[in-house]
Amino acid sequence: MKVPALLPEWLRTGFVRSIRPLMDGLVRRRVHPNVITTAGFLVTVGAGACFFTGHLGWGGVLILLGGVFDILDGYVARGTGLASAFGSFYDSTLDRISEIVVFLGLFSLYGGGHPDLGEPWMVYVVALALGGSLMVSYTRARAEALGIDCKVGMMQRPERVVLLGVAAMLGTRWDGVVLTWVLVAMAALTNLTAFQRIVWVYRHTRAGRAGPTLPTDFTPTPSNEAEATT
Repeated sequence: MKVPALLPEWLRTGFVRSIRPLMDGLVRRRVHPNVITTAGFLVTVGAGACFFTGHLGWGGVLILLGGVFDILDGYVARGTGLASAFGSFYDSTLDRISEIVVFLGLFSLYGGGHPDLGEPWMVYVVALALGGSLMVSYTRARAEALGIDCKVGMMQRPERVVLLGVAAMLGTRWDGVVLTWVLVAMAALTNLTAFQRIVWVYRHTRAGRAGPTLPTDFTPTPSNEAEATT
């Protein structure tokens, strides 16, 4: 049985429908998807920089905006026919780098960079959330290299973007308790999602639905994660 994500499907499809005119406009103008990917990367890195400087609200806004770019590049790549193997690799790589930068910014907040967020034990929570987020993406990439669709789990990329963005926008309201508990939830649920994907792949390989047998020297490469569902 497929494990549902936290964000309901109607909310995802409703948001995509609301920005469809923008997406179609980019397709008509044949904007290259790699340009959109680069812009989204810079926006999300900007969110990490805001965290470094203690501007939580702006960091949250930029995280959410970066999530919009994450949707745009995949749609435009398909709509323009400009999708490529390098574009897939480029998008996945920049997503991971920007995610690391964002969490490094959060490290600085709880490591003494913000006077109202001074719980030192939270650096371990941030580390767990970062590790879990990277493992969610890694398990999907490895599964798809085996020919297994692996878009399962409770804390996929859209959930991480929305929860962290909204929590950061709330900033230090209520002594920053919203951001603290969102990070605690992410630390637990990203790692749970990685485990759910391990179980998912195990069941599919046991059932003999994993695709062609791979040679012993085969080294798969990460697959496309441009659809913001990792």
